[in-house]
Amino acid sequence: MSFTENRWLVVAGALIIQLCLGAIYSWSVFVNPLKDVFFYTTTQTQVVFSLALATFALTMIYAGRLQDRKGPRIVAVLGGIVLGTGYLLASLTGGNFLLIALTVGVIGGAGIGFAYVCPIAACVKWFPDKRGLVTGVAVAGFGAGAWLFAGVASSLIDAYGILAAFKYLGILFMITVVTGAQLLRNPPEGWKPAGWESFTPQFKVISAEDFVWREMIQRRQFWMLWTMFVSGAIAGLLVIGILKPYGLHSGLSPAAAANAVGILALFNGAGRIVWGMVSDRMGRKNAMILMFLLQGMMMFMLIEMGSTELTLSIAAAWVGFNFGGNLALFPATTADFFGTRNVGMNYALLFTAYGVAGIMGPILAGSVFDMTGSYLWAFIPSGVACFIAAGVALRLKPSHRVDQTGC
Repeated sequence: MSFTENRWLVVAGALIIQLCLGAIYSWSVFVNPLKDVFFYTTTQTQVVFSLALATFALTMIYAGRLQDRKGPRIVAVLGGIVLGTGYLLASLTGGNFLLIALTVGVIGGAGIGFAYVCPIAACVKWFPDKRGLVTGVAVAGFGAGAWLFAGVASSLIDAYGILAAFKYLGILFMITVVTGAQLLRNPPEGWKPAGWESFTPQFKVISAEDFVWREMIQRRQFWMLWTMFVSGAIAGLLVIGILKPYGLHSGLSPAAAANAVGILALFNGAGRIVWGMVSDRMGRKNAMILMFLLQGMMMFMLIEMGSTELTLSIAAAWVGFNFGGNLALFPATTADFFGTRNVGMNYALLFTAYGVAGIMGPILAGSVFDMTGSYLWAFIPSGVACFIAAGVALRLKPSHRVDQTGC
């Protein structure tokens, strides 16, 4: 069966790849073992996580440009090899903090950056008629991967130790991502779904000309989206980095705290699909406003929700669901505002906001806890940031190259 007959094969490849890339969101299961075995501080554990996220975002700039020129398959294969190599090298570090930061943080993060943009760019080109939905589905594997690998990594650590866990994960990542990449490709030039007219429920495209990145960064819409992405992503990345130790600090058992990590991951994946579908119906702008308001509310409530397994699970589901929406709505909005021809490079530049949030959120949580013994003064500012994102979204309008038909 050809890809033009079944474009969902590309989505299948995207899901396979994203399952492995999303393992970085299970990082909190490594936090206490690193502290117990190698005597890391909480801040040091979050530095590794933040380095991975920041390198992920920065690498996407080059990867997005490369995949726009060379196609998604070869760049995704490169990402799988680099990601697997980073974890394999981590197994040889003896637990040294700087070497773990280099291998898992920088090299592993670069591998994620190379592979991540390829499925998204391919899928939005194959599905102009279902852009929000398919973007959500394509990146849902990232959230589901966190749930899957939270359990896998915990089992490997318990059975073989931290360093051996890095080794086995590296082998698995390399094989799986390279395999999934074989299903990625771009549609033929000028291809459209049968019977499709060039519109979405929110914006009607009236110009065939797409924005190149130099034009895009001169638009205030880009910087509004960038600010919203930073402000909205901080909360989710902060919680992802410290969820298990937060549950343990609040008095929960290791099993209950680990269960919350899995719940966050599952709802993270579900949120990407649901918010993508919702945005196709109610518009990206309205969906973003609602998502940011809901997330901001939870960050103010979260400090009181760690003491029981039920309340922490509810909080984890809420945070994961809304955080996942960011990763569906922003790539779809990038394609809405700036076209699909250069979406790999354009979304990669917008995704630098995620890298900034990946530094600010986890390190804020780790440093606040090391200084105060509490996460309170990390949760509050991240909640404020979500409300700021909602305020910016209220003023968001498309570029003059699209005709707004309703937000």
